[in-house]
Amino acid sequence: MPTTAAQLGTKSAALERKVRTGRVGLKRWLGPDYRLGFLFVLPIVVLVLALVAYPFGYAVYLSMTRKYVGLPPVFVGFENYVKLTFDGFFQRAVVNSFVFTFGSVGVKLLLGMGMALVLTSQIRFRSFWTGVLLIPWVAPTVVSALNFLWIYDGSLGVLNYLLVKVFRILPQGVGWLSEAGTAMASVIAVNVWRGFPFFGISFLAGMKAIPGELYEAAAVDGATAVQRFRHVTMPGIRNIVIIVMLLSTIWTFNDFAIVYILTKGGPGGTTMVLPVFTYEMAFGAQRLGEAIAAALYMLPPLAFVIIVLARHMRRGRAK
Repeated sequence: MPTTAAQLGTKSAALERKVRTGRVGLKRWLGPDYRLGFLFVLPIVVLVLALVAYPFGYAVYLSMTRKYVGLPPVFVGFENYVKLTFDGFFQRAVVNSFVFTFGSVGVKLLLGMGMALVLTSQIRFRSFWTGVLLIPWVAPTVVSALNFLWIYDGSLGVLNYLLVKVFRILPQGVGWLSEAGTAMASVIAVNVWRGFPFFGISFLAGMKAIPGELYEAAAVDGATAVQRFRHVTMPGIRNIVIIVMLLSTIWTFNDFAIVYILTKGGPGGTTMVLPVFTYEMAFGAQRLGEAIAAALYMLPPLAFVIIVLARHMRRGRAK
Protein backbone atom coordinates (compact mmCIF):
# COMPACT_ATOMS: atom_id res chain seq x y z
CA MET A 1 0.00 0.00 0.00
CA PRO A 2 1.33 3.51 -0.74
CA THR A 3 2.54 5.50 2.23
CA THR A 4 0.28 8.43 3.07
CA ALA A 5 1.39 11.85 4.22
CA ALA A 6 -0.02 11.14 7.69
CA GLN A 7 2.06 7.99 8.03
CA LEU A 8 5.18 9.82 6.91
CA GLY A 9 4.51 12.53 9.47
CA THR A 10 4.05 9.92 12.19
CA LYS A 11 7.34 8.18 11.30
CA SER A 12 9.28 11.45 11.18
CA ALA A 13 7.86 12.48 14.55
CA ALA A 14 8.84 9.13 16.07
CA LEU A 15 12.35 9.43 14.61
CA GLU A 16 12.67 12.95 15.97
CA ARG A 17 11.62 11.73 19.43
CA LYS A 18 14.29 9.00 19.30
CA VAL A 19 16.99 11.49 18.34
CA ARG A 20 15.85 13.87 21.08
CA THR A 21 15.82 11.02 23.60
CA GLY A 22 19.34 9.99 22.54
CA ARG A 23 20.58 13.55 23.01
CA VAL A 24 18.99 13.71 26.44
CA GLY A 25 20.70 10.41 27.35
CA LEU A 26 24.09 11.72 26.21
CA LYS A 27 23.60 14.91 28.20
CA ARG A 28 22.62 12.90 31.25
CA TRP A 29 25.70 10.66 31.08
CA LEU A 30 28.30 12.99 29.62
CA GLY A 31 27.09 16.38 30.81
CA PRO A 32 25.59 19.35 28.99
CA ASP A 33 28.89 20.23 27.27
CA TYR A 34 29.57 16.81 25.80
CA ARG A 35 30.05 18.22 22.29
CA LEU A 36 32.83 20.49 23.54
CA GLY A 37 34.28 17.51 25.40
CA PHE A 38 34.48 15.54 22.17
CA LEU A 39 36.32 18.46 20.60
CA PHE A 40 38.93 18.47 23.39
CA VAL A 41 39.33 14.68 23.34
CA LEU A 42 39.72 14.49 19.55
CA PRO A 43 43.44 15.53 19.44
CA ILE A 44 44.31 12.89 22.06
CA VAL A 45 42.40 10.24 20.10
CA VAL A 46 44.21 11.18 16.89
CA LEU A 47 47.57 11.16 18.71
CA VAL A 48 46.94 7.73 20.23
CA LEU A 49 45.83 6.32 16.89
CA ALA A 50 48.90 7.76 15.18
CA LEU A 51 51.51 6.77 17.79
CA VAL A 52 50.05 3.53 19.19
CA ALA A 53 47.23 2.01 17.18
CA TYR A 54 48.79 2.30 13.71
CA PRO A 55 52.28 1.02 14.65
CA PHE A 56 50.76 -1.84 16.63
CA GLY A 57 48.41 -2.78 13.79
CA TYR A 58 51.28 -2.64 11.28
CA ALA A 59 53.42 -4.80 13.57
CA VAL A 60 50.63 -7.39 13.75
CA TYR A 61 50.48 -7.38 9.95
CA LEU A 62 54.26 -7.80 9.59
CA SER A 63 54.20 -10.69 12.08
CA MET A 64 52.01 -12.53 9.57
CA THR A 65 54.43 -12.01 6.69
CA ARG A 66 57.74 -13.43 5.53
CA LYS A 67 59.67 -10.20 5.77
CA TYR A 68 63.42 -9.85 5.27
CA VAL A 69 65.51 -6.68 5.31
CA GLY A 70 65.38 -4.98 1.92
CA LEU A 71 62.63 -7.23 0.53
CA PRO A 72 58.87 -6.65 0.37
CA PRO A 73 56.73 -8.63 2.84
CA VAL A 74 54.92 -11.77 1.69
CA PHE A 75 51.75 -12.63 3.62
CA VAL A 76 51.91 -16.11 5.19
CA GLY A 77 49.16 -15.95 7.80
CA PHE A 78 49.97 -17.65 11.12
CA GLU A 79 52.95 -19.57 9.74
CA ASN A 80 55.45 -17.60 11.84
CA TYR A 81 53.51 -18.26 15.06
CA VAL A 82 53.20 -21.98 14.30
CA LYS A 83 56.90 -22.19 13.52
CA LEU A 84 57.82 -20.45 16.76
CA THR A 85 55.55 -22.72 18.79
CA PHE A 86 57.64 -25.77 17.86
CA ASP A 87 61.01 -23.96 17.82
CA GLY A 88 63.24 -25.29 20.61
CA PHE A 89 65.29 -22.07 20.81
CA PHE A 90 62.14 -20.00 21.21
CA GLN A 91 60.74 -22.36 23.87
CA ARG A 92 63.98 -22.07 25.85
CA ALA A 93 63.87 -18.28 25.54
CA VAL A 94 60.31 -18.26 26.93
CA VAL A 95 61.31 -20.41 29.91
CA ASN A 96 64.40 -18.27 30.54
CA SER A 97 62.28 -15.10 30.39
CA PHE A 98 59.89 -16.38 33.04
CA VAL A 99 62.75 -17.58 35.27
CA PHE A 100 64.54 -14.25 34.87
CA THR A 101 61.38 -12.20 35.46
CA PHE A 102 59.82 -13.96 38.43
CA GLY A 103 63.17 -14.69 40.06
CA SER A 104 64.13 -11.03 39.87
CA VAL A 105 60.74 -9.66 40.94
CA GLY A 106 60.52 -12.04 43.90
CA VAL A 107 63.92 -11.06 45.28
CA LYS A 108 63.30 -7.36 44.61
CA LEU A 109 60.04 -7.60 46.53
CA LEU A 110 61.79 -9.01 49.61
CA LEU A 111 64.73 -6.59 49.48
CA GLY A 112 62.48 -3.61 48.79
CA MET A 113 60.26 -4.46 51.74
CA GLY A 114 63.31 -4.82 53.99
CA MET A 115 64.67 -1.49 52.73
CA ALA A 116 61.38 0.27 53.47
CA LEU A 117 61.12 -1.23 56.97
CA VAL A 118 64.67 -0.20 57.83
CA LEU A 119 64.17 3.34 56.56
CA THR A 120 60.95 3.77 58.54
CA SER A 121 62.71 2.85 61.77
CA GLN A 122 64.61 5.32 63.92
CA ILE A 123 68.12 5.08 62.49
CA ARG A 124 70.79 7.74 62.26
CA PHE A 125 71.43 9.50 58.93
CA ARG A 126 68.22 8.08 57.47
CA SER A 127 68.11 10.62 54.62
CA PHE A 128 71.72 9.82 53.73
CA TRP A 129 71.05 6.07 53.55
CA THR A 130 67.93 6.69 51.48
CA GLY A 131 69.99 8.58 48.91
CA VAL A 132 72.71 5.90 48.88
CA LEU A 133 70.21 3.09 48.33
CA LEU A 134 68.67 4.98 45.41
CA ILE A 135 71.95 5.10 43.48
CA PRO A 136 71.41 1.74 41.69
CA TRP A 137 68.02 2.92 40.44
CA VAL A 138 69.31 6.32 39.32
CA ALA A 139 72.43 5.01 37.56
CA PRO A 140 72.05 4.34 33.81
CA THR A 141 71.44 0.71 32.94
CA VAL A 142 74.38 0.51 30.53
CA VAL A 143 76.79 1.88 33.12
CA SER A 144 75.57 -0.58 35.74
CA ALA A 145 75.84 -3.53 33.35
CA LEU A 146 79.38 -2.56 32.28
CA ASN A 147 80.46 -2.26 35.92
CA PHE A 148 79.16 -5.74 36.70
CA LEU A 149 80.79 -7.06 33.54
CA TRP A 150 84.10 -6.06 35.15
CA ILE A 151 83.07 -7.31 38.62
CA TYR A 152 82.14 -10.76 37.23
CA ASP A 153 85.27 -11.10 35.10
CA GLY A 154 86.79 -14.55 35.56
CA SER A 155 90.41 -13.42 35.77
CA LEU A 156 90.42 -9.76 36.79
CA GLY A 157 87.04 -9.41 38.46
CA VAL A 158 86.62 -7.95 41.93
CA LEU A 159 84.20 -10.68 43.03
CA ASN A 160 86.66 -13.51 42.36
CA TYR A 161 89.47 -11.55 43.98
CA LEU A 162 87.47 -11.10 47.19
CA LEU A 163 86.24 -14.71 47.32
CA VAL A 164 89.63 -16.28 46.50
CA LYS A 165 92.33 -13.91 47.74
CA VAL A 166 90.73 -11.97 50.59
CA PHE A 167 88.12 -14.21 52.23
CA ARG A 168 89.50 -17.51 50.82
CA ILE A 169 86.02 -18.95 50.39
CA LEU A 170 86.73 -20.43 46.95
CA PRO A 171 89.89 -22.27 45.87
CA GLN A 172 89.84 -20.66 42.42
CA GLY A 173 87.92 -18.09 40.45
CA VAL A 174 84.54 -18.78 38.87
CA GLY A 175 83.41 -17.74 35.41
CA TRP A 176 80.21 -16.18 36.64
CA LEU A 177 78.97 -15.22 33.19
CA SER A 178 80.62 -17.98 31.16
CA GLU A 179 79.38 -21.04 33.08
CA ALA A 180 75.86 -22.39 32.62
CA GLY A 181 75.36 -22.98 36.34
CA THR A 182 75.99 -19.39 37.40
CA ALA A 183 75.13 -17.22 34.37
CA MET A 184 71.37 -16.86 34.99
CA ALA A 185 71.81 -16.23 38.72
CA SER A 186 74.47 -13.59 37.98
CA VAL A 187 72.23 -11.78 35.51
CA ILE A 188 69.30 -11.90 37.94
CA ALA A 189 71.54 -10.45 40.67
CA VAL A 190 72.34 -7.43 38.49
CA ASN A 191 68.67 -6.84 37.72
CA VAL A 192 67.82 -7.15 41.41
CA TRP A 193 70.59 -4.74 42.40
CA ARG A 194 69.31 -2.17 39.97
CA GLY A 195 65.58 -2.60 40.61
CA PHE A 196 65.04 -3.14 44.34
CA PRO A 197 65.33 0.60 45.26
CA PHE A 198 62.17 1.25 43.23
CA PHE A 199 60.34 -1.28 45.40
CA GLY A 200 61.84 0.15 48.57
CA ILE A 201 61.06 3.81 47.89
CA SER A 202 57.50 2.96 46.78
CA PHE A 203 56.82 0.88 49.89
CA LEU A 204 58.40 3.59 52.03
CA ALA A 205 55.98 6.19 50.65
CA GLY A 206 53.05 3.87 51.32
CA MET A 207 54.15 3.15 54.88
CA LYS A 208 54.51 6.85 55.67
CA ALA A 209 50.89 7.36 54.59
CA ILE A 210 49.58 4.86 57.17
CA PRO A 211 48.24 6.72 60.25
CA GLY A 212 50.39 6.25 63.33
CA GLU A 213 47.27 5.78 65.45
CA LEU A 214 46.78 2.34 63.92
CA TYR A 215 50.19 1.20 65.14
CA GLU A 216 49.55 2.70 68.57
CA ALA A 217 46.20 0.94 68.85
CA ALA A 218 47.76 -2.36 67.78
CA ALA A 219 50.56 -1.94 70.34
CA VAL A 220 48.01 -1.22 73.08
CA ASP A 221 46.17 -4.42 72.14
CA GLY A 222 49.42 -6.34 72.64
CA ALA A 223 50.28 -6.96 68.99
CA THR A 224 53.88 -7.95 68.30
CA ALA A 225 56.00 -6.36 65.58
CA VAL A 226 55.21 -9.22 63.21
CA GLN A 227 51.49 -8.90 63.91
CA ARG A 228 51.58 -5.14 63.34
CA PHE A 229 53.34 -5.71 60.03
CA ARG A 230 50.81 -8.34 59.00
CA HIS A 231 47.60 -6.62 60.09
CA VAL A 232 48.49 -2.92 59.75
CA THR A 233 51.38 -2.41 57.34
CA MET A 234 50.51 -4.96 54.65
CA PRO A 235 46.82 -3.97 54.30
CA GLY A 236 47.91 -0.32 54.15
CA ILE A 237 50.36 -0.82 51.25
CA ARG A 238 48.57 -3.71 49.53
CA ASN A 239 47.60 -1.78 46.40
CA ILE A 240 51.07 -0.23 46.16
CA VAL A 241 52.63 -3.70 46.29
CA ILE A 242 50.39 -4.90 43.45
CA ILE A 243 51.11 -1.85 41.27
CA VAL A 244 54.87 -2.03 41.86
CA MET A 245 54.95 -5.76 41.12
CA LEU A 246 52.91 -5.19 37.96
CA LEU A 247 55.22 -2.48 36.67
CA SER A 248 58.36 -4.40 37.61
CA THR A 249 57.08 -7.56 35.92
CA ILE A 250 56.53 -5.69 32.66
CA TRP A 251 59.89 -3.89 32.84
CA THR A 252 61.84 -7.01 33.79
CA PHE A 253 60.21 -9.18 31.15
CA ASN A 254 61.21 -6.63 28.52
CA ASP A 255 64.69 -5.99 29.93
CA PHE A 256 67.22 -6.15 27.11
CA ALA A 257 70.28 -4.10 28.03
CA ILE A 258 71.45 -6.01 31.11
CA VAL A 259 71.27 -9.47 29.54
CA TYR A 260 72.68 -8.40 26.18
CA ILE A 261 75.65 -6.52 27.63
CA LEU A 262 76.56 -9.22 30.15
CA THR A 263 76.04 -12.45 28.22
CA LYS A 264 74.31 -11.79 24.86
CA GLY A 265 72.14 -14.79 25.73
CA GLY A 266 75.02 -17.19 26.45
CA PRO A 267 76.59 -19.42 27.42
CA GLY A 268 74.84 -21.83 25.08
CA GLY A 269 71.54 -19.99 25.33
CA THR A 270 71.36 -20.30 29.13
CA THR A 271 70.39 -16.64 29.51
CA MET A 272 68.68 -16.18 26.15
CA VAL A 273 65.53 -14.23 27.04
CA LEU A 274 62.85 -13.09 24.60
CA PRO A 275 64.09 -9.51 24.04
CA VAL A 276 67.58 -10.79 23.15
CA PHE A 277 66.10 -13.61 21.05
CA THR A 278 63.97 -11.09 19.14
CA TYR A 279 66.93 -8.76 18.61
CA GLU A 280 69.17 -11.53 17.28
CA MET A 281 66.45 -12.77 14.93
CA ALA A 282 65.69 -9.28 13.62
CA PHE A 283 69.19 -7.81 13.27
CA GLY A 284 71.31 -10.95 13.21
CA ALA A 285 69.28 -13.23 10.96
CA GLN A 286 67.34 -10.26 9.47
CA ARG A 287 64.06 -12.19 9.68
CA LEU A 288 61.86 -9.28 10.67
CA GLY A 289 58.53 -11.06 10.31
CA GLU A 290 59.48 -13.89 12.69
CA ALA A 291 61.12 -11.43 15.09
CA ILE A 292 57.95 -9.34 15.38
CA ALA A 293 55.90 -12.52 15.81
CA ALA A 294 58.22 -13.56 18.66
CA ALA A 295 57.78 -10.15 20.28
CA LEU A 296 53.98 -10.34 20.02
CA TYR A 297 53.76 -14.02 20.98
CA MET A 298 53.94 -13.33 24.72
CA LEU A 299 51.53 -10.39 24.65
CA PRO A 300 48.44 -12.44 25.66
CA PRO A 301 50.14 -14.02 28.74
CA LEU A 302 51.39 -10.62 29.90
CA ALA A 303 47.94 -9.11 29.32
CA PHE A 304 46.44 -11.94 31.39
CA VAL A 305 48.85 -11.21 34.27
CA ILE A 306 47.97 -7.51 34.11
CA ILE A 307 44.22 -8.22 34.13
CA VAL A 308 44.51 -10.61 37.09
CA LEU A 309 46.54 -8.14 39.15
CA ALA A 310 44.21 -5.26 38.25
CA ARG A 311 41.12 -7.24 39.28
CA HIS A 312 42.84 -8.29 42.49
CA MET A 313 43.57 -4.63 43.24
CA ARG A 314 39.94 -3.59 42.57
CA ARG A 315 38.70 -6.32 44.90
CA GLY A 316 41.00 -5.01 47.60
CA ARG A 317 39.56 -1.50 47.18
CA ALA A 318 36.01 -2.87 47.35
CA LYS A 319 36.77 -4.52 50.70
